[in-house]
Amino acid sequence: MNVVRTHALRRRYGSVAALDGVSLALAANTIHGLLGRNGAGKTTLMRILTGQEFPTSGTVAVFGEQPYENAGVLSRVCFVKESQKYPEKFRVRHALRAARLLFPHWDAGFADALVSDFAVPMNGLIRELSRGQLSAVGVIIGLASRAELTLFDEPYLGLDAVARQLFYDRLLADYAEHPRTVLLSTHLIDEVADLVEHVVLIDRGRVLIDSSAESLRGNAFTVTGPADAVERFVAAHSELHRERLGGRLRVTVTGAPGQPATDGIELEPVSLQQLVVRTTQGASR
Repeated sequence: MNVVRTHALRRRYGSVAALDGVSLALAANTIHGLLGRNGAGKTTLMRILTGQEFPTSGTVAVFGEQPYENAGVLSRVCFVKESQKYPEKFRVRHALRAARLLFPHWDAGFADALVSDFAVPMNGLIRELSRGQLSAVGVIIGLASRAELTLFDEPYLGLDAVARQLFYDRLLADYAEHPRTVLLSTHLIDEVADLVEHVVLIDRGRVLIDSSAESLRGNAFTVTGPADAVERFVAAHSELHRERLGGRLRVTVTGAPGQPATDGIELEPVSLQQLVVRTTQGASR
């Protein structure tokens, strides 16, 4: 079952195409990674999925319906943004109390445990929180909402490495007990590589990768060695990137090697982050 489906989705701002023909499907009960550079179109896509913007053309369905001004759909969705805004006089406890009223699957006990984990002051004014504490409030709401579709638009950027790892650990543990559909937009690709089950890479408003994380793990490799030998080895593969140093050549290609390394050649696997970077660079060229 697909929770989200878009077809030929476009969003233009004057002459700028934020989304340019995005067609994808997000399966239920899956952690999806939404990857891409700044300005790639990730936030625009999430805003359309949560009914905060209209597409210029194309179709979008969330739980089988269009999301704009659709209370039945939006009550099942939680969208947490990096720049999340709260009323001026709200304290942390007010934000959590409001979330409890908004989300039918809200788990107050889980929220309290997360407040303790992230050391967030319940009576602190939100406008006086540090960036890290403000990010933690968004993370707490996103996790404790247990919404059927939860979207995180990089709300954890203000967290230090220890707190980010805590977020990943709590997300994965709670997801195992309470499966739902999670869309995680991030630049920290290496950190989430073992967390996401499905990867969507967007660049300049277009989808470059839409695949399971498992299939991507063996979908590229790097060949290093004498230039002539490397050229022969990679001749049958689609090239993503190359670097030359004197008589040696280093080429990243898609697919599996298909043959053992010979003639002084070395083969290396490509991480998800490297694959995303090289694919984006190749599309730009």
